[in-house]
Amino acid sequence: MSPLIPLGFALALLGLWLGYRLVTESRSRTAARAAYFDAVKPLFQDGETRLQPTGFPRMTGRRDGLAFDLQAIPDTLTFRKLPALWVLVTLPEPLPLHASLDLMARPSGNEPFTRFASLPQSLPTPPDLPKEVAVRSDDASRIPPPDLIARHADLFDDQRVKELVLSPKGLRIVILAEEADRSRYLIFREAEMGMTPLAAARLEPLLDRLHQLRKDVLALTETP
Repeated sequence: MSPLIPLGFALALLGLWLGYRLVTESRSRTAARAAYFDAVKPLFQDGETRLQPTGFPRMTGRRDGLAFDLQAIPDTLTFRKLPALWVLVTLPEPLPLHASLDLMARPSGNEPFTRFASLPQSLPTPPDLPKEVAVRSDDASRIPPPDLIARHADLFDDQRVKELVLSPKGLRIVILAEEADRSRYLIFREAEMGMTPLAAARLEPLLDRLHQLRKDVLALTETP
């Protein structure tokens, strides 16, 4: 028997095994991404999810009578140090505001989830906020009073909080939910993220913060 026959057979088996691994890992990855918001569904009434082209879900639901919207946005742009997974927590309930105010921690100008860089007016960072937080608006003369922002400045004590937006259309907090594993990314250029669902304990304080911030904004317009 030619020694090439066992070698060819072994290579064929190896190819079949590698193909099987690729298929199973792909299926596992797809299922994990689709289930990324499953652990936070109990925080909402009537929570609904729909898959986005990225494979991650977008979720809407009601909590304490208010509508919330969750989005998971992967950011794999090559100029980032590591690929990132951002979670946008939005309270899209209209507010009696007349301008947008956007607070961004360590802005690069390339964030894929925001229009921060397009807002025309750059404002000084309030003393209550960390110096790395930049502030922009579309009308600085009509933004909320400084004491409102001061009451919520501690939000940025969490280094994974990236952005806070106040606008007539509602409120939003953006967090860095996950970064790709450094060693696997640097060696294999593998940027797998979202294999572990977002924890309810991570999300719930953000929902409560948005709820309280909404109350504070509405209080500004209440008649004495």
